[in-house]
Amino acid sequence: MATIDSNPASGTQDFLPEAMARRHHAFALVRDVYERYGFQPMDTPAFERLDVLLGKYGDESEKLIFKILKRGEQEETGQADLALRYDLTVPLARFAAANSGTLPMPFKRYVIAPVWRAERPQKGRFREFFQCDIDTIGSDSPLADAEPVIAASEVYAGLGLEDFTVHVNSRQALRALVESYGIPEEFEETALVAIDKLDRVGADGVARELRDREVPAELDALTQDLAADDLEERARDRLAGTERGAAGLAQADAVLALIDGHLVGGQARFDPVLARGLGYYTGPIFEVRHAGIGSSIGGGGRYDGLIGMFMGNDVPATGFSIGIERLLLLLEEQGRDHSSVPTVLVTVFDEDARVDAIGLAVRLRRAGIDTDLYAGDGKLGKQFKYADRRGIRYALIRGSDEREAGTVAVKDLDSGDQVDVAEADLVEHVQRRLL
Repeated sequence: MATIDSNPASGTQDFLPEAMARRHHAFALVRDVYERYGFQPMDTPAFERLDVLLGKYGDESEKLIFKILKRGEQEETGQADLALRYDLTVPLARFAAANSGTLPMPFKRYVIAPVWRAERPQKGRFREFFQCDIDTIGSDSPLADAEPVIAASEVYAGLGLEDFTVHVNSRQALRALVESYGIPEEFEETALVAIDKLDRVGADGVARELRDREVPAELDALTQDLAADDLEERARDRLAGTERGAAGLAQADAVLALIDGHLVGGQARFDPVLARGLGYYTGPIFEVRHAGIGSSIGGGGRYDGLIGMFMGNDVPATGFSIGIERLLLLLEEQGRDHSSVPTVLVTVFDEDARVDAIGLAVRLRRAGIDTDLYAGDGKLGKQFKYADRRGIRYALIRGSDEREAGTVAVKDLDSGDQVDVAEADLVEHVQRRLL
């Protein structure tokens, strides 16, 4: 008999209980931080009309959209009118336009949800993954740009991550910098894609890609600056010399001034070649990096023109997204453990003990004690091995002798010690052990 491959689809993951415990811990922390900052939960559908997503991300990114083929005749022609959401920002823009007359302004929201991208899977990069987004709509104040970055730093620190760096730039400054090297506006997006790879391919690699793509540019000057130790200083000098460059530099510096001294466990710096790949950014942009992983663990920026694509007039908006998959991978490699393990196992001797055993388990659970009830078959030794494998500390034993005496045997599986406790005192006894 032929068997079906039991592995998950390429670029997706199955999550064992230990992994899910880490995820639940991280998501709970994200919710707590975001809500303390005044952001409200919301969500949008997992798929959108294709026209909602197209024309928002840039040509390179839109190749990665998972399209949903129309049923019937179009399945043969490959036509599609729906697609899985590529990120959580464009659906928010659609939502904001649809509800523009009812939302309080500024509107502050957060969402924790999956997105899908048809890219090549690699370490820390999947085709299905969760994003943890925080956004403010209706404010053009740099305060709205700074708050999500500070909030994200609390999440990173709360998960035990230190020594991360927040890179800050402005798309306006970046466009002015590209212009200063003689790159025409029509080649801007292509140039930004190449420059964004500086950390991976180096200055010569960027120049090579620009040359291969036939982008007109002063490549000698660009290569020298990108390879220089004082790149930031050189970029600032170039930007200060033009109106657009000075304005963009002021945007980035305004955000840096507001987050200075308020990040938890990390630092911030101006990064003149930070591009962020998505095409909808219009102002300050941010990206968080850590030496322990080769790609960003979060990022975002201002996208003042995106909502206007759905309603005809621009609405200021800004946000930040935590790359939770890469972050959890990094924490796992560092040995961070947030597994959820019951404290007590209620053992079961035989069929006659089932009613009594479930009653004990319910009493302990309703007293706030994490309790597992053994539902398998087997003698006590097998049940103790089960508890040991799960890391459970105490086992409750209640056979016919204990039932007749009105007691429960409490066994410490670490030390091997066992004591008999009156049934009426069981909850208090276990609670004292947990102090």
